[in-house]
Amino acid sequence: MASPVLDTRPAAPPAQAVPPTRRTRLFALPEVRWAALSAVAFLAALPLDLAGAPAWAWGPLYAVCYAAGGWEPGWAGLQALREKSLDVDLLMVVAALGAAAIGQYLDGGLLIVIFATSGALEALATRRTADSVRGLLDLAPARAVRLNGSDEQPVDVADLRVGDTVLVRPGERLPADGTVLDGTSDVDQATITGEPLPAPKAPGDDVFAGTLNGTGALRVRVDKDASESVIARIVAMVEEASATKAPTQLFIEKVEQRYSVGVVVATLALFAVPLAFGADFTETLLRAMTFMIVASPCAVVLATMPPLLSAIANAGRHGVLVKSAVVMERLGQVDRVALDKTGTLTEGAPRVAEVRLTGALTEPEVLGLAAAAELPSEHPLGRAVVAAARERDLPVPAARDFASVPGVGVRALADDREVTVRRPAADRESTTVPGEPGLEPDQGPPLAVRELEADGHTAVVVTVDGVPVAVLGIADRLRDGAPAAVAALARLTGTAPTLLTGDNERAAHRLATDAGITDVRAGLLPEDKVTAVRDWERAGLRTLVVGDGVNDAPALAAAHCGIAMGRAGSDLALETADAVVVRDELATVPAVVALSRRARRLVVQNLVIAGVCIGALVIWDLAGHLPLPLGVAGHEGSTVLVGLNGLRLLRESAWRRATC
Repeated sequence: MASPVLDTRPAAPPAQAVPPTRRTRLFALPEVRWAALSAVAFLAALPLDLAGAPAWAWGPLYAVCYAAGGWEPGWAGLQALREKSLDVDLLMVVAALGAAAIGQYLDGGLLIVIFATSGALEALATRRTADSVRGLLDLAPARAVRLNGSDEQPVDVADLRVGDTVLVRPGERLPADGTVLDGTSDVDQATITGEPLPAPKAPGDDVFAGTLNGTGALRVRVDKDASESVIARIVAMVEEASATKAPTQLFIEKVEQRYSVGVVVATLALFAVPLAFGADFTETLLRAMTFMIVASPCAVVLATMPPLLSAIANAGRHGVLVKSAVVMERLGQVDRVALDKTGTLTEGAPRVAEVRLTGALTEPEVLGLAAAAELPSEHPLGRAVVAAARERDLPVPAARDFASVPGVGVRALADDREVTVRRPAADRESTTVPGEPGLEPDQGPPLAVRELEADGHTAVVVTVDGVPVAVLGIADRLRDGAPAAVAALARLTGTAPTLLTGDNERAAHRLATDAGITDVRAGLLPEDKVTAVRDWERAGLRTLVVGDGVNDAPALAAAHCGIAMGRAGSDLALETADAVVVRDELATVPAVVALSRRARRLVVQNLVIAGVCIGALVIWDLAGHLPLPLGVAGHEGSTVLVGLNGLRLLRESAWRRATC
């Protein structure tokens, strides 16, 4: 039977469910349903009230209006009050009931309707933020074709396990994150990476769940469970971020409690003092109720989170996973950037360019033993050694007792021989070469290291049973767009980025020159990178570290913010970092920093809008006569305006503007 990957028949179009109408989606929210019921009851009672109908005709309708629009915020306010917290929603309900108590049923009902409608609009805006990211889950197909030899087995995507092989025909969506085993195609990854054009895929390339296959058939090995796919991680991180609060938001909420108590005290004083001097009861109560409404800090409370959460959602759609609102706020504060070299500025897929033998072993023997020692390693240089052995079809013996020292090298036992692959620093300091009597020092590893480093290669020394047998020259390639990303980061922060690397001076400076970096710190161990970051932090510089390896994790943790390059990044770096770049593109780093700065600017705009509106309405109420309906409209209008202003960052144009 022919290999199933050769079956290039286009997939049959899946059965499409009838899409929900806008009305169905709209009324799925309870806030919208209650607001609609409240508005309908109010509109039914209004003409009867104005026409002079008896109270029994319009009274129950007003009661329905008050109950439908006010019970939910009122109950939430009472629950908060039990926790010794004063909710501004409770102030609105109390004001409406106060108006009804003096016979102003129409004004109180209008307040409830406007307040409920405002809450519904806020709920819709919040749902839009969540849906923009959660909608990614709908992109992943429910079913997949699992291959068992040459047999095809349709299964649920949830039943796929790591190591399974699946067949993806033209026009189908990828069911899981994995690696292409066979076939070539162009895959539309815009939903995950934001790339405008389909990406060519060939054996060995990574693919993501939910992306759309083009005209070729692919056989893909599943590398991650459905719960650990990029799509699932985006959703989980945004949901986690939504549950966090930025420092600005925490400060506002802390001030809000005292402010709300002050509003209540001022309202009571505004009611009691004029009454003590003989003022009219009804007019005084209306003025006090209006003051309580317009002075409530609803718009201020809503000023911070919508811009930050919108920025998180937008970044997630373009392959940058920001783990919390705190991180999104911090990214806009950085004023210095430190970049790792391998896997960050470079593609992270180095290759063995040259082998300098310094012992009795042959090149195939050296590469086979070195590959055995490096096989468990996550470092890109280790993967380059393994790839070199496999490209030459060399036998790689089984290894045991693997040990890795970040920033130094690896050690393992292979064929009962102790094999190490390490940085050449120790060899530079040697004056003799152990185990090679009669070999002049300058003819051994030190000379080979110097020559390879002079050519811009990264040199690693291979020793067998303590005897240096070869020096490997490993070269990496600068990422496309790295110079532009470095320049963009310099413009954003006002300071040129610094290169922090464990690589040698010559290789680091050569690559830094190509990238446009002048501040280079090479030959660093992980603790050296941490020391550099902490020195900057102590000097008052909020530092952003961008890296991908195990040796970068301590610096990522010590920095004001850390971003990990996710495709080739180690698990430790991904867990330690505050944000993860899913797509293999350095340009997204300045883009997300710029997006964060724009979000912070919108927070300031929102606070100004809220403050001006509250101040103007309060002055109007105290110095003149502000009608209750107009005060309600002004207060709720400013709240909605602030919320919608924050949601501007959901638009695609916000990301394009950040990348300019």
